[in-house]
Amino acid sequence: MSETIQTVEVAATADAVPDTDLLAHTADAVRAAGAVLRERFGDVVPYRTREELMSALAANDDAALEALRPALTRLRPDARFVEDELAGGALPSGEWWVVDPAEGNVNHLHALPDWAVTATLVRDNQPVLTAVHLPLTGETYTALAGAGAHLDGRPLHVSRTTDLGLGLVATSQARPDENEEVVRRIGSSITAMLLDALVVRVAVPATLHLLNVAAGRIDAFWQFAGARADLLPGALLVTEAGGRISDAQGRPWTPQSESFLAAAPGVHAAAVTTLSR
Repeated sequence: MSETIQTVEVAATADAVPDTDLLAHTADAVRAAGAVLRERFGDVVPYRTREELMSALAANDDAALEALRPALTRLRPDARFVEDELAGGALPSGEWWVVDPAEGNVNHLHALPDWAVTATLVRDNQPVLTAVHLPLTGETYTALAGAGAHLDGRPLHVSRTTDLGLGLVATSQARPDENEEVVRRIGSSITAMLLDALVVRVAVPATLHLLNVAAGRIDAFWQFAGARADLLPGALLVTEAGGRISDAQGRPWTPQSESFLAAAPGVHAAAVTTLSR
């Protein structure tokens, strides 16, 4: 089914659009961008060199951004865009769109179903709202700070599991060219979780694992390093679904943190203990 970007009439000041309406229009925008990527999805895209891989990834990003960026700009004309989706750290004050036009892009190229389109509005370094669309299932996950997390309008809640030994947990890698220290830390953390949790899932992208934490399907997710675009959408969804966010040592998480943990409250402390070994 074809989708088009809805034209949004914005008043003279960006603040004229309430955040609830802004979220609804943001969800429309990620659905429209998702439709573009869905049309491009099919056979495995061949590549023989890293340059060919990067070119194919960029082509997907550019196609989705062509639909996504104008729509978000109409919604918030004064908001700036984070240009590097792999960037981390704090942002300057004001409003920023943190988007990943093809989250799980490499999966898309390999004809795997695990990919999405995300858009998160950050205001003075606090995520205000997020929309994540999965084009192959048609699902749209949304969260608004202080107003809960939803899947196609239905409220989400993290799991009520209290025993990590009965829990499903997941991890991901932030990028394929991580330094050796981070790679070894990932490996040792997976080993620790294999000893303490019921099942450990390892795959990219991070956002899809975090959707499952918010929906109560997975009990915890952790990652070392990471970009804002990887973690901010899921962080807001999990928080608004009643979950706990921290770094791997249990300290408050910020985009400058070197690790990330999202978990159901009943297993958060146990996950911190495991990851701190």
